[in-house]
Amino acid sequence: MTGWRERIARHDRVNLHISNGRLFLAIAGAVLLWMAFARVSISPAWPAIAWVAFGVLAVVHARHLQVYERARSAERVYLRGLDRLGGRWAGTGRDGGPFLDGHPYARDLDLFGPASLFELLNTTRTEIGEATLADWLRAPATLTEARARQAAIGELRPMLDFREDVAVLASESPVGRTGLLAAWAASPAVNFRPALRVALAAFALITVGLASAVFYGAFGSEWLIEWVIVEAGFAAIWRRSFHQALHAIDTPERDLALLAGLLARVESQRFLSPRLTTLQRALLTDGVAPSKRIARLRSLVSWLDSTHNLMFAAIAYALLLRPQLAMAIDRWHAAYGPAVAEWLRAVGELEALAALATLAYERPADPFPEFAEDGAVFEADALGHPLIAPASAVRNDVRLGGAGSRVVIVSGSNMSGKSTLLRSVGVNVVLALAGAPVTAGRLRLSALVLGATLHIEDSLQAGHSRFFAEILRIRTIVETARGPVPLLFLLDEILHGTNSHDRRIGAEGVVRALVKLDAIGLVTTHDLALTELPSRLGAAAVNMHFEDRLENGRMVFDYRMRPGVVEHSNALALMRAIGLDV
Repeated sequence: MTGWRERIARHDRVNLHISNGRLFLAIAGAVLLWMAFARVSISPAWPAIAWVAFGVLAVVHARHLQVYERARSAERVYLRGLDRLGGRWAGTGRDGGPFLDGHPYARDLDLFGPASLFELLNTTRTEIGEATLADWLRAPATLTEARARQAAIGELRPMLDFREDVAVLASESPVGRTGLLAAWAASPAVNFRPALRVALAAFALITVGLASAVFYGAFGSEWLIEWVIVEAGFAAIWRRSFHQALHAIDTPERDLALLAGLLARVESQRFLSPRLTTLQRALLTDGVAPSKRIARLRSLVSWLDSTHNLMFAAIAYALLLRPQLAMAIDRWHAAYGPAVAEWLRAVGELEALAALATLAYERPADPFPEFAEDGAVFEADALGHPLIAPASAVRNDVRLGGAGSRVVIVSGSNMSGKSTLLRSVGVNVVLALAGAPVTAGRLRLSALVLGATLHIEDSLQAGHSRFFAEILRIRTIVETARGPVPLLFLLDEILHGTNSHDRRIGAEGVVRALVKLDAIGLVTTHDLALTELPSRLGAAAVNMHFEDRLENGRMVFDYRMRPGVVEHSNALALMRAIGLDV
């Protein structure tokens, strides 16, 4: 970080000197030019030399500014990394809010939205990269897939230079709109006839010849004007086809530059893990690097954009440049459009892997989980929550399935840590089955799907009370448990919208049904009647609890999970602590 700041300071000084030099040469060139036209005794070569020097310095300045912007981009990347390490990351990045829509447990576990897991992890800068990372959090991978991602992330973790290059390339542009490019590439090409390309080139050559003849006085300008009108009429015949070839290529040049840069960096890197080498091989098209193909498309789009420039529009129109570019872009489309989806998929996966590798690098104590093939199991030592600062986190051991009980009934008073425990379990399952390291001393788990009731809301529009919304969610969870992959359920304050008698009977029925379907999970409650469930379910269930105590009129929580049932409630004490007369 210090090195980049020193480079920026050095570039600032050089930039000032170059700017001053350009200003001096511009003034000197203007003065010398005036002197030459004013017939002052001065050679015409001097203003020419001044303006050539100005042009050379302008090119040097442009290249210097590229290096300067890269240094600034690197500084931003490292500052964001420091924010993550310092717990100041919330609200600084894209939080993936749109990915919440309709997902069965993303809102329960804070996977997306403000201060979410996605915001912590997301270092991607393309739409396809964001979507890939979100997909990995939204849907658990198979154990084979998760192991392959672990190996790739493990290889990328120490590759600081590579991850820096990818992040810096990406940070030089707003989020790349790869979705537009993918949609255009998937659409059918027009496939113009080769004869039309020859005709357009011939028209342009004739235009250049006529313009030269008019310039030297061989013809009057009316000849050129009449010829341009003929050209326009010819182009109008094919106007609809030209428009069809161009209307969907709305990808800005900077997005193509970003994509070409990312592809080039991936192509030049040597990888060892099977997943990364497979990604590299997928990029080759006829033995030619896709970065060069994308760079060619970028050049065509850049020329297309330049035809909107008022200084160049007339020349472009006379030379039929837009129709010629339409045909060139369509040829590219026909040749490489089918490969674009695979290129984008590889870039998206690489960005997602790099994001998880950044997490692994910044949290070196977080291990990769072990995967079990022997039925539903979740065994964690020192389990924490990745969104809680390590300095303030309290970790707990959790055993579900395997040699332990299938269900843990967690009792405890309000604010004692029950819901946070459930979220810690759920979020670490998400991380583990995305292929990422986990916030634990050790974690062993099987393939699992999740079901949760931590965030239930009533719906005025649908006419659902909170209780009705909860039992609908529970029905979905039970149906999920009937699937081929074992379920891990997280039921927070189960059925607390009804009376104690109905809650006890309903909760027991739900838990029995889930156990019968070989599910594992946790149920939290502050209704002590539900802590009788283990006595009726036998070895399948066990009681655990969180405690609190009152010190000098303040509630104190240690957030440690202990065996057994909580012995008291703190509701009245909390109400009195905030001044309510109860």
